[in-house]
Amino acid sequence: MKKLLYIVFILGILTLQNCGIYSFTGGSVGDAKTIQINYFLNNASYVEPSLSNVFIRALENRFLQQTNLNLVKSGGDLFLTGEITDYRITPTAATADQKAAQNRLIIRVKVHFENRLDEEKNFDKTFSHFYEYPADKLLVGSILEEAYNVILERITQDIFNEALAQW
Repeated sequence: MKKLLYIVFILGILTLQNCGIYSFTGGSVGDAKTIQINYFLNNASYVEPSLSNVFIRALENRFLQQTNLNLVKSGGDLFLTGEITDYRITPTAATADQKAAQNRLIIRVKVHFENRLDEEKNFDKTFSHFYEYPADKLLVGSILEEAYNVILERITQDIFNEALAQW
């Protein structure tokens, strides 16, 4: 019985050790060790002053939390740059008296990605997402924060998937 427990224990350890190769985030960095994420200018027709900084922090956090890459200021194995191209609020639903009942914030980001170790994985692509909120509320404070959380969560995950998830 002790011999059987010993064999099961060894097999369990070997199995768990091999799981370290697989990433549950779905991202594969290959041989890359570093990532460089440049500042994304806000070139939207309507500029929300804090958006570029909030977006950069969210993008950096996404890559640093889901990979073992080190963030560098220059010469990264992986390189991201781009611009915020659209920040728009539009009404999406109306009341009986033709007033807006719900608004939608849309953010679009154009991204240039370079994998300096494998140029076939490079891309230029636009990512976008939206957040709907009641028209009787102003897009400030906690509502703006929630909108950013929802939108940037989706956009940064989409960028991460496009760059590293080779599905």
